[in-house]
Amino acid sequence: MEAAFIIVALVLLFAFLGLGVYVTTKVVKATARGVDRTLTQARRTVEDTTLKARSFGQVGVPGALATLRLDLRNSMRATQQALYQGVQTDASLKESIGLFERLSAHGHELDDELKRLEAEPDRQRIAAVLPDLRERTAQITQASDSLRWAARDRARRFAEDDLSHLAAQIDVESGALRDWSRTPSADFPQSAPTTPQSAPTTPTWTTPQPAALSEPAPAPQYPWQKTRRPEATT
Repeated sequence: MEAAFIIVALVLLFAFLGLGVYVTTKVVKATARGVDRTLTQARRTVEDTTLKARSFGQVGVPGALATLRLDLRNSMRATQQALYQGVQTDASLKESIGLFERLSAHGHELDDELKRLEAEPDRQRIAAVLPDLRERTAQITQASDSLRWAARDRARRFAEDDLSHLAAQIDVESGALRDWSRTPSADFPQSAPTTPQSAPTTPTWTTPQPAALSEPAPAPQYPWQKTRRPEATT
Protein backbone atom coordinates (compact mmCIF):
# COMPACT_ATOMS: atom_id res chain seq x y z
CA MET A 1 0.00 0.00 0.00
CA GLU A 2 2.78 2.40 0.86
CA ALA A 3 4.48 1.58 -2.45
CA ALA A 4 1.31 2.56 -4.30
CA PHE A 5 1.18 5.92 -2.51
CA ILE A 6 4.83 6.53 -3.37
CA ILE A 7 4.22 5.73 -7.04
CA VAL A 8 1.21 8.06 -7.19
CA ALA A 9 3.18 10.82 -5.48
CA LEU A 10 6.04 10.43 -7.97
CA VAL A 11 3.64 10.52 -10.91
CA LEU A 12 2.04 13.74 -9.61
CA LEU A 13 5.46 15.24 -8.96
CA PHE A 14 6.65 14.54 -12.52
CA ALA A 15 3.36 15.85 -13.88
CA PHE A 16 3.77 19.14 -12.01
CA LEU A 17 7.39 19.38 -13.12
CA GLY A 18 6.40 18.80 -16.72
CA LEU A 19 3.66 21.41 -16.49
CA GLY A 20 6.12 23.88 -14.98
CA VAL A 21 8.59 23.31 -17.80
CA TYR A 22 5.85 23.75 -20.41
CA VAL A 23 4.58 27.01 -18.89
CA THR A 24 8.12 28.33 -18.53
CA THR A 25 8.87 27.53 -22.17
CA LYS A 26 5.73 29.31 -23.34
CA VAL A 27 6.57 32.38 -21.27
CA VAL A 28 10.14 32.49 -22.57
CA LYS A 29 8.98 32.17 -26.19
CA ALA A 30 6.34 34.87 -25.76
CA THR A 31 8.87 37.17 -24.15
CA ALA A 32 11.35 36.55 -26.97
CA ARG A 33 8.69 37.35 -29.56
CA GLY A 34 7.85 40.55 -27.73
CA VAL A 35 11.50 41.59 -27.63
CA ASP A 36 11.92 40.82 -31.33
CA ARG A 37 8.86 42.88 -32.23
CA THR A 38 10.08 45.77 -30.10
CA LEU A 39 13.52 45.73 -31.72
CA THR A 40 12.01 45.45 -35.20
CA GLN A 41 9.68 48.38 -34.54
CA ALA A 42 12.58 50.43 -33.18
CA ARG A 43 14.65 49.75 -36.30
CA ARG A 44 11.75 50.74 -38.54
CA THR A 45 11.19 53.93 -36.60
CA VAL A 46 14.85 54.88 -36.88
CA GLU A 47 14.87 54.05 -40.59
CA ASP A 48 11.73 56.10 -41.26
CA THR A 49 13.19 59.05 -39.36
CA THR A 50 16.41 58.78 -41.37
CA LEU A 51 14.50 58.68 -44.65
CA LYS A 52 12.51 61.79 -43.70
CA ALA A 53 15.72 63.63 -42.86
CA ARG A 54 17.33 62.62 -46.16
CA SER A 55 14.27 63.50 -48.23
CA PHE A 56 14.21 67.04 -46.80
CA GLY A 57 17.89 67.65 -46.15
CA GLN A 58 19.56 66.19 -49.25
CA VAL A 59 19.27 67.01 -52.90
CA GLY A 60 20.04 65.00 -56.00
CA VAL A 61 20.15 61.22 -56.07
CA PRO A 62 20.24 60.56 -52.27
CA GLY A 63 17.24 62.77 -51.64
CA ALA A 64 15.31 61.25 -54.56
CA LEU A 65 15.90 57.69 -53.34
CA ALA A 66 14.86 58.59 -49.80
CA THR A 67 11.67 60.24 -51.08
CA LEU A 68 10.74 57.19 -53.15
CA ARG A 69 11.26 54.82 -50.24
CA LEU A 70 9.31 57.07 -47.88
CA ASP A 71 6.35 57.38 -50.28
CA LEU A 72 6.31 53.63 -50.84
CA ARG A 73 6.44 52.70 -47.16
CA ASN A 74 3.82 55.26 -46.08
CA SER A 75 1.34 54.13 -48.72
CA MET A 76 1.77 50.42 -48.04
CA ARG A 77 1.59 50.86 -44.27
CA ALA A 78 -1.62 52.91 -44.46
CA THR A 79 -3.29 50.42 -46.81
CA GLN A 80 -2.27 47.46 -44.69
CA GLN A 81 -3.71 49.07 -41.57
CA ALA A 82 -6.99 49.96 -43.32
CA LEU A 83 -7.51 46.47 -44.75
CA TYR A 84 -6.60 44.47 -41.66
CA GLN A 85 -8.75 46.65 -39.45
CA GLY A 86 -11.65 46.66 -41.90
CA VAL A 87 -11.75 42.87 -42.29
CA GLN A 88 -12.70 42.59 -38.61
CA THR A 89 -16.18 43.89 -39.51
CA ASP A 90 -16.31 43.17 -43.25
CA ALA A 91 -15.22 39.66 -44.23
CA SER A 92 -15.44 40.51 -47.93
CA LEU A 93 -12.13 42.39 -47.57
CA LYS A 94 -10.28 39.07 -47.35
CA GLU A 95 -9.97 39.02 -51.14
CA SER A 96 -8.58 42.56 -51.07
CA ILE A 97 -6.03 41.45 -48.48
CA GLY A 98 -4.93 38.67 -50.83
CA LEU A 99 -4.34 41.23 -53.57
CA PHE A 100 -2.50 43.49 -51.17
CA GLU A 101 -0.17 40.68 -50.13
CA ARG A 102 0.74 40.11 -53.77
CA LEU A 103 1.30 43.84 -54.19
CA SER A 104 3.41 43.85 -51.03
CA ALA A 105 5.79 41.35 -52.57
CA HIS A 106 6.50 43.83 -55.39
CA GLY A 107 6.74 46.70 -52.91
CA HIS A 108 9.15 44.76 -50.73
CA GLU A 109 11.35 43.99 -53.74
CA LEU A 110 11.38 47.63 -54.82
CA ASP A 111 12.16 48.86 -51.30
CA ASP A 112 15.14 46.48 -51.09
CA GLU A 113 16.41 47.70 -54.46
CA LEU A 114 16.12 51.34 -53.44
CA LYS A 115 17.91 50.58 -50.20
CA ARG A 116 20.81 48.92 -52.06
CA LEU A 117 21.10 51.88 -54.41
CA GLU A 118 21.56 54.22 -51.44
CA ALA A 119 25.01 52.68 -50.97
CA GLU A 120 25.87 52.74 -54.68
CA PRO A 121 28.79 55.15 -55.31
CA ASP A 122 28.03 55.60 -59.04
CA ARG A 123 25.53 58.43 -58.84
CA GLN A 124 25.35 58.88 -62.61
CA ARG A 125 24.20 55.29 -63.12
CA ILE A 126 21.56 55.73 -60.43
CA ALA A 127 20.38 58.97 -62.02
CA ALA A 128 19.93 57.10 -65.28
CA VAL A 129 17.55 54.55 -63.73
CA LEU A 130 15.67 57.04 -61.53
CA PRO A 131 12.83 57.54 -64.07
CA ASP A 132 12.14 53.79 -64.07
CA LEU A 133 12.29 53.68 -60.28
CA ARG A 134 9.85 56.58 -60.02
CA GLU A 135 7.46 54.87 -62.43
CA ARG A 136 7.53 51.58 -60.50
CA THR A 137 7.04 53.39 -57.20
CA ALA A 138 4.10 55.34 -58.60
CA GLN A 139 2.52 52.19 -60.00
CA ILE A 140 2.71 50.37 -56.67
CA THR A 141 1.59 53.31 -54.54
CA GLN A 142 -1.33 54.08 -56.86
CA ALA A 143 -2.52 50.47 -56.63
CA SER A 144 -2.09 50.56 -52.86
CA ASP A 145 -3.98 53.84 -52.56
CA SER A 146 -6.78 52.47 -54.75
CA LEU A 147 -7.29 49.48 -52.46
CA ARG A 148 -7.22 51.66 -49.36
CA TRP A 149 -9.71 54.23 -50.58
CA ALA A 150 -12.03 51.56 -51.98
CA ALA A 151 -12.12 49.89 -48.55
CA ARG A 152 -12.78 53.24 -46.87
CA ASP A 153 -15.53 54.17 -49.36
CA ARG A 154 -17.17 50.78 -48.76
CA ALA A 155 -17.09 51.23 -44.99
CA ARG A 156 -18.47 54.78 -45.26
CA ARG A 157 -21.30 53.63 -47.57
CA PHE A 158 -22.30 50.87 -45.13
CA ALA A 159 -22.28 53.39 -42.28
CA GLU A 160 -24.44 55.82 -44.27
CA ASP A 161 -26.94 53.07 -45.20
CA ASP A 162 -27.16 51.93 -41.59
CA LEU A 163 -27.68 55.50 -40.40
CA SER A 164 -30.42 56.09 -42.99
CA HIS A 165 -32.20 52.89 -41.96
CA LEU A 166 -31.93 53.82 -38.30
CA ALA A 167 -33.26 57.32 -38.97
CA ALA A 168 -36.26 55.86 -40.80
CA GLN A 169 -37.01 53.53 -37.89
CA ILE A 170 -36.76 56.43 -35.44
CA ASP A 171 -39.17 58.50 -37.58
CA VAL A 172 -41.72 55.67 -37.48
CA GLU A 173 -41.35 55.27 -33.73
CA SER A 174 -41.59 59.03 -33.19
CA GLY A 175 -44.81 59.10 -35.19
CA ALA A 176 -46.24 56.31 -33.09
CA LEU A 177 -45.34 58.13 -29.88
CA ARG A 178 -47.11 61.27 -31.14
CA ASP A 179 -50.35 59.39 -31.93
CA TRP A 180 -52.47 61.17 -29.29
CA SER A 181 -55.56 59.12 -30.21
CA ARG A 182 -54.03 56.14 -28.41
CA THR A 183 -54.73 56.60 -24.70
CA PRO A 184 -52.77 54.73 -22.05
CA SER A 185 -55.98 53.08 -20.81
CA ALA A 186 -56.65 51.62 -24.26
CA ASP A 187 -53.26 50.02 -24.55
CA PHE A 188 -52.31 49.15 -20.99
CA PRO A 189 -54.62 48.10 -18.11
CA GLN A 190 -54.46 50.41 -15.13
CA SER A 191 -53.31 48.82 -11.92
CA ALA A 192 -54.88 49.45 -8.55
CA PRO A 193 -53.32 52.19 -6.46
CA THR A 194 -50.58 51.00 -4.24
CA THR A 195 -48.92 52.38 -1.16
CA PRO A 196 -46.25 54.92 -2.18
CA GLN A 197 -42.80 53.50 -1.95
CA SER A 198 -39.34 54.87 -2.47
CA ALA A 199 -38.52 55.77 -6.08
CA PRO A 200 -36.93 52.87 -7.96
CA THR A 201 -33.45 53.17 -9.28
CA THR A 202 -33.35 54.52 -12.84
CA PRO A 203 -32.80 51.56 -15.21
CA THR A 204 -29.83 51.58 -17.53
CA TRP A 205 -29.74 50.54 -21.15
CA THR A 206 -27.00 48.80 -23.06
CA THR A 207 -26.11 48.64 -26.69
CA PRO A 208 -25.69 45.11 -28.08
CA GLN A 209 -22.16 44.41 -29.15
CA PRO A 210 -21.51 43.06 -32.66
CA ALA A 211 -20.50 39.44 -32.93
CA ALA A 212 -16.75 38.99 -33.33
CA LEU A 213 -15.56 37.67 -36.66
CA SER A 214 -12.97 35.00 -36.97
CA GLU A 215 -9.41 36.21 -36.82
CA PRO A 216 -7.81 36.76 -40.27
CA ALA A 217 -4.75 34.84 -41.31
CA PRO A 218 -1.51 36.28 -39.85
CA ALA A 219 -0.22 39.14 -41.99
CA PRO A 220 3.22 38.82 -43.60
CA GLN A 221 5.95 40.93 -42.08
CA TYR A 222 6.97 43.90 -44.24
CA PRO A 223 8.92 47.06 -43.48
CA TRP A 224 5.73 49.08 -43.43
CA GLN A 225 3.88 46.76 -41.05
CA LYS A 226 3.26 48.13 -37.58
CA THR A 227 4.10 45.84 -34.72
CA ARG A 228 1.25 44.75 -32.50
CA ARG A 229 1.49 44.72 -28.75
CA PRO A 230 3.15 41.67 -27.23
CA GLU A 231 0.74 38.79 -26.67
CA ALA A 232 -0.49 38.40 -23.14
CA THR A 233 0.57 35.23 -21.40
CA THR A 234 -1.11 33.31 -18.63
